[in-house]
Amino acid sequence: MPKSERKCLFTPGPLNTSDAVRQSMLLDKGSREPAFIQSVKNVRQNILKITDLDPDGLYTVVPMQGSGTFSIEAAIGTFTAKNAKLLILVNGAYGRRMVSIAEHLDIDVQSLEFEETEAICPLKVAAHLKLYPDISLVATVHCETTTGIMNPLEKLGAVTAAADALFMVDAMSSFGGIKIDFSKCRIDCLVSSANKCLESVPGLGFVIAKKTLLQSAQGQARSLSFDLHAQWQGLENSGQFRFTPPTHVILALEKALETLTQEGGIEARSERYHNNRRILLSGMTRLGFRPVIEDSLQSPVIATFHQPEDPRFEFTPFYQWLAERNLIIYPGKVSRIDSFRIGTIGDLQAQDFHHLLESIEKYLKLTGFDLPLKN
Repeated sequence: MPKSERKCLFTPGPLNTSDAVRQSMLLDKGSREPAFIQSVKNVRQNILKITDLDPDGLYTVVPMQGSGTFSIEAAIGTFTAKNAKLLILVNGAYGRRMVSIAEHLDIDVQSLEFEETEAICPLKVAAHLKLYPDISLVATVHCETTTGIMNPLEKLGAVTAAADALFMVDAMSSFGGIKIDFSKCRIDCLVSSANKCLESVPGLGFVIAKKTLLQSAQGQARSLSFDLHAQWQGLENSGQFRFTPPTHVILALEKALETLTQEGGIEARSERYHNNRRILLSGMTRLGFRPVIEDSLQSPVIATFHQPEDPRFEFTPFYQWLAERNLIIYPGKVSRIDSFRIGTIGDLQAQDFHHLLESIEKYLKLTGFDLPLKN
């Protein structure tokens, strides 16, 4: 694609993909032909391999058609047993979405809420679990892209395990870009999507779950289509999806996983994302913008900034001016703060962030907004 036509998606996904990933979708394959069944197998195995999990070990991968939220709903609806109690830890919009899913499924759900600019506190979670010992499943978001804040998986997993509850992680925006140790974090089930840090295209989510958890979930699902146990059994028995799979999306993810390995694995990709974040935060601070959350809690996935205090500043004209130059940022999602977000993942390099910062500085000078620029 000519450089002048390339859009840079500074978002939490969908996001920029490589030429190789896009080209992989130019081939049509039947969903039942051996070559495609092998591609599904490759995807399932390679998702485990990139996170150092043995394909023949404790965990397996169950891909699901649709957005990542579809897989979240499948996991909540399949792994919460009838009459069981679910606790969801909330410090942003995506935790609240899980609560909404559970309520729609008529699951007995509690939410333990924290400020959107505050990481989830393991001590408060432990205290809550002591008050409610009949909670059987605890769910949390790893990287809450409402702000870009990181929640402490290892500590949360430890207090959940101590309460003899299952631990479910929404790693939608972190898996593939941040190393996750399943053993140390005591993870029973993790959900993610193809179109985030794996740098593939939308249309496929997946669940990494313990095989024993899947085995015990037979008959628990509250939906035919979102039955993870049935989906897993179909894949194990025939290598095929129960219902029509997104063939081109799976081929793209197969290529994206190869690309991740070629880049040097999650560690190398994480370093690129961290470097993107360093450039962004340094440049935005120099221009006078203030991050919403402190640096120690900031993920390398997306950063949230306060809107300038200048009353003349409006987000929509700012967004549109950048969009006209193929630079796509995100509006804010924090409840009580006027903010906007800039993502640092996807097939983006350091030069893309230097270009974004130069463009933002040009906009500020053209419009005359009074930000306290720093040397």
